[in-house]
Amino acid sequence: MTQMALNIFAALADPTRLRILALLREMELSVGELAQVLGQSQPRVSRHIKILVDAGIAQRRREGSWMFLGLGEAGLVTPLLAAIDAWDAQGGEDHWAIADAARLVAVRADRARAAEEYFNAHAAEWDAIRSLHVAEVEVEAAIRAVLGADGIGRLVDIGTGTGRMIELFGAGAESVIGVDRSPEMLRLARAKLALAGLQHADLRQGDMYALPLASGSADTVIIHQVLHYAQQPDAAIAEAARLLAPGGRLLVVDFGPHEMEDLRSRHAHARLGFADEQIEGWFAAAGLRSEPPRQLAGGELTVKLWLGRKPEKGTEL
Repeated sequence: MTQMALNIFAALADPTRLRILALLREMELSVGELAQVLGQSQPRVSRHIKILVDAGIAQRRREGSWMFLGLGEAGLVTPLLAAIDAWDAQGGEDHWAIADAARLVAVRADRARAAEEYFNAHAAEWDAIRSLHVAEVEVEAAIRAVLGADGIGRLVDIGTGTGRMIELFGAGAESVIGVDRSPEMLRLARAKLALAGLQHADLRQGDMYALPLASGSADTVIIHQVLHYAQQPDAAIAEAARLLAPGGRLLVVDFGPHEMEDLRSRHAHARLGFADEQIEGWFAAAGLRSEPPRQLAGGELTVKLWLGRKPEKGTEL
């Protein structure tokens, strides 16, 4: 028996750690949330987590001051879960599993309540900006039209915010990763995506200039209403393009040039929109081939959609 197998079986030779594994199959959880569901202290839960992480069964992800736990790499965990399911099928009803599932409902409710409170507190700000441009339903229809010709494949949403792009395209994607710098936004996204049945979307804290993802790991990358916050939009586009596999697509959705200084002073916009020539120049510098941009005029702000495609191997720009 290999050392890895010994570590795995030793890690799972405890009822609490088996319960943790079952919970992580349902959703990523913070240490505090796991303690809440298990009815144990955080230090005790942390000791169990360390054993699972050391064995590769679970992995940690830090978001600000919070630590989230998820399942380990699929190659190791998938056959392990299949074996557990087969063994469980031979046994009877597990009262711990029933109790844990009930308490997990409470965790989901807490997340949903926090999301609702945040949205209520900030709705006026978002509504004020939305009132300046074409309706979101039209923007989203245009995004679907631009991306709909090809499959989504492996999707990465940069600056995922509340996870709306994942809501739109996650169900049809091969895999989904959402990245955002804000732990608060990621917690909101988790709550929303769980309600939408997309709780297994992989949400990570990260910077748009240094994404925690491998080169060539995405087929579709979306930067939706995020680039105007960037001090270095060219660097953000270059980093997004790095993720694309050959033939992959980068979609940038943002505002065309405008003179609304109020958005800079009140809403932290670093850029007052972008010209087609700017985006296309940054695409070219990042090795992407630009497709004709799409424009949605209406109100004081014009929404633009720019699509860049990474050439297939053996072709040139």
